[in-house]
Amino acid sequence: MADLLYEMHDGIGVITLNRPDRLNAISFEMLDALGRTLGEADRDPRVRCLVLTGAGKGFCSGLDLKDAMEGKGIGGALSGGGATHFGTRELPTVILHELDTPVLCAINGAAAGYGLDLALGCDIRLMSDQAKLVPGFARRGILPESGGTWYLPRLVGWARACEIGFLADDIGPERARELGLVNAVVPADDLLAETMRWAAKIAANAPLAVSAIKRLYRHGLTEDFASHSHHVLMQLLLLFRSHDFQEGLQAFAEKRAPRFAGR
Repeated sequence: MADLLYEMHDGIGVITLNRPDRLNAISFEMLDALGRTLGEADRDPRVRCLVLTGAGKGFCSGLDLKDAMEGKGIGGALSGGGATHFGTRELPTVILHELDTPVLCAINGAAAGYGLDLALGCDIRLMSDQAKLVPGFARRGILPESGGTWYLPRLVGWARACEIGFLADDIGPERARELGLVNAVVPADDLLAETMRWAAKIAANAPLAVSAIKRLYRHGLTEDFASHSHHVLMQLLLLFRSHDFQEGLQAFAEKRAPRFAGR
């Protein structure tokens, strides 16, 4: 079977990391497939929400260190084995950050290293009560290379980010929720179904509005208030002209559920 699976369910794209025998450790091929899948899904007007999860007992154990130690796959690429150019635009974590489509993460098992950074890059995280977050970078002599140094201070504040990064202790479900790293902790057997319920509620809303909210949230991280207010107004004027805005008004007046078309 493919190392990365993609399925569509009623406007929800489900991406599954599929190397359960390696706890979904990321291979070079998986990186390429993940980046392409995320980009294609974001451009597909049928996709209103994405769910990212892992097969088997783990979410993602990080980059495949076995391959790296053997000097092949990711290890070969990062050590210069045939690589002639290093860029960031094609990295899955960069693509993930720039998506306008909302992304939910179902953390079904250990999220370690790259897997933790990947989870932090999602918009909403639901965590199994049997999972754990493993920020053990300092114990391996490295740093969060794929977004963790950017996300953690914004999610939990400077002091908590330092605590997580410097101590490098595993974080269980309840502690993760207490820190605000996950939105909900769910019994393991119910995790995917509950995540799909959240995704279905998002998919039922106006997709242009949801994408605009996410896009403006992202821009707001780096804009002053006056500039951001200007960009919000410009986006609002575009939404006022959409079919979905008129449908939302009509549905409200008729006391019925809206039927949004994404246009």
